[in-house]
Amino acid sequence: MKIALVSPYDFAHPGGVVNHIMALDAEFTALGHDVRIIAPASRNRIVELGERFIPIGRPRSVPASGSILRISLSLNLAPEIKDVLAREKFDVVHLHEPFMPMLCSAILRFSDSLNVGTFHAYRGSPGYSLGRPITTIMLRRRNRNLDGRIAVSEPARAYAAKHVAGEFSIIPNGVDLARFNPGVKAIPGYDDGKLNIIFVGRLEMRKGVKYLLEAYARLKKKHSNIRLIVVGPGKNLRKRYEFKVNRMKLQDVIFTGGVPWDDLPRYYQAGDIFCAPAVGKESFGIVLLEAMAMGKPIVATAIDGYASVVRNGEQALLVPPKNIQALADALEKLIESPALRSKLGAAGLTSVVDYDWRIVARRVLDYYTYSARRAEQQKGDLDLAGTRSGR
Repeated sequence: MKIALVSPYDFAHPGGVVNHIMALDAEFTALGHDVRIIAPASRNRIVELGERFIPIGRPRSVPASGSILRISLSLNLAPEIKDVLAREKFDVVHLHEPFMPMLCSAILRFSDSLNVGTFHAYRGSPGYSLGRPITTIMLRRRNRNLDGRIAVSEPARAYAAKHVAGEFSIIPNGVDLARFNPGVKAIPGYDDGKLNIIFVGRLEMRKGVKYLLEAYARLKKKHSNIRLIVVGPGKNLRKRYEFKVNRMKLQDVIFTGGVPWDDLPRYYQAGDIFCAPAVGKESFGIVLLEAMAMGKPIVATAIDGYASVVRNGEQALLVPPKNIQALADALEKLIESPALRSKLGAAGLTSVVDYDWRIVARRVLDYYTYSARRAEQQKGDLDLAGTRSGR
């Protein structure tokens, strides 16, 4: 098949949707499919993809849901989109966040291929909220062009279903078990006998790092032999957090900033406990998959997106969001119990196998086939109805 994977987000910046598309591209290509990636890009070329990457639109930064979305806002993409679709003649156009302005929505408008959408968001997507009631009318029109709808989790499905009518199939995010595995060598410098608590993610308010810092401060008074490693980009909040650390005179807190993608598994490996204290608006928990694949015990908040990936007391200890004492208590349980750390880590390794990208990608391909058959059946039903009515 010739497949287009379409992202509304700047493909030069890492993120959940971008990484998701890159993983599908790798698996589909390995299986012999002809794949193109279409996305806006702040750099002219995505070197590793070469001519298989088709840039359309220049991204702009848009604040949304406690994060920054880098999407194209151009109203003049139609000629370029029509040219690409006519030239490439895709069998499948797979749009990630299909109603996100402007690129995905416009491609969905003009595509005559089999159109499949994957819904990643959980609350706050501007694809559903900009320009009401115009948005509502547009959603109905665009939704008629979708032949299939995938949600990455039940929370993502429930959120999308409030705005989009139709049948959804839940196919989760995946993880590369060849990259993330317990055999990876740890990044050097953290193997000095201290017990390392590690956070991985963009430094945004919704990720909950400020609550983790407060919990760590309480723990540090009792457990001097612990260290907190905060891995992820975000200059503004990093300055605020570092000021907080200095004001509280907290020791052994490391902010690494963004790290190279190839080094990320090595940072996970340096951790003894993985912590994800997000306060909400997460449809899934990709970082949980990565930590599980590394065999790490997890403390996370009991938000819907995380609870759809791990179970409390099995792969993780789940606590209420924004509850500093509950977060500190759960971390302390793992600090004081190597046996519990081993138990949770081993359970995670068993569970994460189902999220191997090789399995997930094949489920997506099977869904393309299902959607194509369903579209043909619906077309046949419409033709039959037209014949019976004398048209």
